[in-house]
Amino acid sequence: MNDYRIEFNNIPWDTARGVKAKCFQRGDKKLRLLEFTQEFVEPDWCTKGHIGLVLEGEIAINISGVVQNFKAGDGLMIPSGVESRHKHQETIKPTRLFLVEEA
Repeated sequence: MNDYRIEFNNIPWDTARGVKAKCFQRGDKKLRLLEFTQEFVEPDWCTKGHIGLVLEGEIAINISGVVQNFKAGDGLMIPSGVESRHKHQETIKPTRLFLVEEA
């Protein structure tokens, strides 16, 4: 029998300055739980796609030169590709995101 449950409480946090993450991958999908603080700085643009939900807090993301704020309860769907390149602009409040991504 397959176990379809993923116990995120048992996955250790990976930490870096201003962010910590828990990741689970199965096949070509990856689940990520992320927590950002005001200390997080993203120096480079990202061109990977992201689909997810802001669980707590508020974060500003620069998407191709336009800054958008995402707060608790907001979903986000950023397509992959250079035309929707994006990077963290500011963590307004400590933020927790849940993302479903291609591995």
